[in-house]
Amino acid sequence: MKYFEVEFRIFPYSVDASDLLAALAGDAGFETFEEQADGLKGYVQQSLFDEQVLKDCISDFPFDSTTITYDIREAEDKDWNEQWEQEGFAPIIISDGAVIIHDGRHLPVSVSSQSTEIEIDAKLAFGTGTHETTRMVCSALLEHTPKGRVLDCGTGTGILSICALKLGAAEAVGYDIDEWSVDNARHNAVINQVDDRFTSLLGDASILNKVEGEFQLVLANINRNILLADMPQFVKKMADGALLILSGFYTSDCPMLIEKAQSLGLSLQQQLSDSDWACLVFKC
Repeated sequence: MKYFEVEFRIFPYSVDASDLLAALAGDAGFETFEEQADGLKGYVQQSLFDEQVLKDCISDFPFDSTTITYDIREAEDKDWNEQWEQEGFAPIIISDGAVIIHDGRHLPVSVSSQSTEIEIDAKLAFGTGTHETTRMVCSALLEHTPKGRVLDCGTGTGILSICALKLGAAEAVGYDIDEWSVDNARHNAVINQVDDRFTSLLGDASILNKVEGEFQLVLANINRNILLADMPQFVKKMADGALLILSGFYTSDCPMLIEKAQSLGLSLQQQLSDSDWACLVFKC
C-alpha cells in the first residue's frame, strides 16, 4: 500500500487541539498519527485520501484562535515494523495474564498453565498487541468466549483470529487489502499451530461476496470511515445472535458508530475505552 505522510502544524499548540484534529482528520481517511512538538504527523492511504474533506475540517475547526497548516509528501516505502523485527517487544499481558502476547524471543518470566500464549512475528502488518485497540479486542474476546466461525476484517498480523481460535473458536477467516499482511497472518497462524483452522484472504470487504456461510463472531479493528462503509456487509455475514466487536477509532467516534450499528438491527452490548481509543461490542 502507498501512503501519504502529512505533517500538521498547530498554532498555538495544545493537546486539545491536537486530539480534535486527529479525530476530524479521520473523515479524510487518516489511519494513524504521531505526536510532534508543534502538531501531528498523520498517515493516510493514497487511495483513501480526500484532501477536500481535510481542507473543510481545517477551515471549520472550532478553535477560533487556532491556525493549522500542513505539508503532504509520499511516505517512504519501507518496513514499518523494522524495529519490531530487529528488537522485538516485551511480553504484553492482558486481563491478569489470561492472554500473553510475545515475539518468541522475549518470553514471559513465568507463564501460568491457565494462560493463553500468542506468538507474533510482525512483518509489515499492524497488530503486535501493543496498541490499545488490539488489547481491548483481546479483552473483549476473553469476556465473550468465541465459538463457531470467526470473521476477522483487516486481519493484519492475524493476532485477533489467533486469539479467538486459542480461546475456543472453531474456524477463522481473515482478509486484508495488504498482501504482506495476508502472508504474515498465515505465517503467524503456523507459529501458533492454528493454521489448519485459519484462512487468510487478499481483498477488501467486497471479498465477503465470495465467502460462504455465516459467522458467529465478526472482528474489525479498522479506522472509523471503513467501519461505517463496511458494516452492512459485516451484518450480512452474521448469524442470528452473532457478536460484532469493533475497534480502531476514538471514543468521540462512538455515537456515529452506535447509530450506524443500531440502524442495521444491532444492539450495543459493551463499550470499552483505553486512553482516547474505544471498542464496541454489538449483538445481532
